[in-house]
Amino acid sequence: MLLRHAKSDWPDVPDRDRPLAKRGQRDAPVIGRWLHDHGYQPEIVICSAALRTRQTWDLVAPELGGSPSVTFEPRAYAASAITLLYLVRELPAACRAALLIGHNPGVSELASNLLEAAGDETPGSPGLRFPTAAAAILEFDGDWAALSLAQARLLAYTSPGDLRRAPRLE
Repeated sequence: MLLRHAKSDWPDVPDRDRPLAKRGQRDAPVIGRWLHDHGYQPEIVICSAALRTRQTWDLVAPELGGSPSVTFEPRAYAASAITLLYLVRELPAACRAALLIGHNPGVSELASNLLEAAGDETPGSPGLRFPTAAAAILEFDGDWAALSLAQARLLAYTSPGDLRRAPRLE
């Protein structure tokens, strides 16, 4: 599971210390409920150590239920797709489901590069758009340590905007 942090504010603080904006505080629990309602429960969470990613996790976690192991990972802050891939490869083999909470462009590039090419497309084409608080659920065969490009299948994807636009079933 890949999740971009929720919408952040832009106060006059170092980038790593930017908090969530009010919209981000509203959107993060919505994504947590979507993950829960669709049965996506991580055993392990790797979360960037930046304030906005930690706050995103703090708002997603109560909606998920369960109590996954969480690591606030400094290497995930502003990380490239390849750095994020290395972090994922470090997950224990016994782990069946993990959630990575990070930043763009790394998160969207990782998702796009992990997806299997369809037809004449090359890996990573055309790519997933990853607005704030967007989540992608990917599946692959094999161990985390062997994960490489173009090996995953997209099971589900959503963003808070998609959920707001979705018709409500009553």
